[in-house]
Amino acid sequence: MGVVLRNLQKVVPLRRARIRRNVDTLRHILGIQKFDLGIVCVDNKRIQQINSVYRKKNVPTDVLSFPFYEDLRPGRLPCPLHRDELNLGDIFLGVEFVLKQCQEESLDLYEALTVITAHGICHLLGYRHETEEELTEMLQRESYILTEYNRLTGSRLQPLTKRCCEDT
Repeated sequence: MGVVLRNLQKVVPLRRARIRRNVDTLRHILGIQKFDLGIVCVDNKRIQQINSVYRKKNVPTDVLSFPFYEDLRPGRLPCPLHRDELNLGDIFLGVEFVLKQCQEESLDLYEALTVITAHGICHLLGYRHETEEELTEMLQRESYILTEYNRLTGSRLQPLTKRCCEDT
């Protein structure tokens, strides 16, 4: 299965091949290569609209996740019964919002997009951060993912220090 990567914004120039390669590495780490995954890059206006509709927060954000399996327990992969259920869901990346964070903190855009994509994938896999216990569990999973990513690629990714909003 694969990654459907769409760039629906024109504010930030993006190299989709690099994003796809980074997402494929994340999928390998998590063992989710057989599942489809949608990644949609949007500007501040579009992510604010989505955030307002689905979370009742009328502000732009860095990432919003929409899982195909809404009741998945953290750490468990879905057990689809049919081929058309081999879908984890969609992740919307607020690339304009992320670029502003990167400029403020002197971070690489593609590294930041990889970190927030890992965060979004965790949401698709059932992780939440509505309680302290859930937050701890999610941060541990993200730390594992980024450590493995760094080991495989020679990168030095770390969780972003400024998390704007909770995801869907």
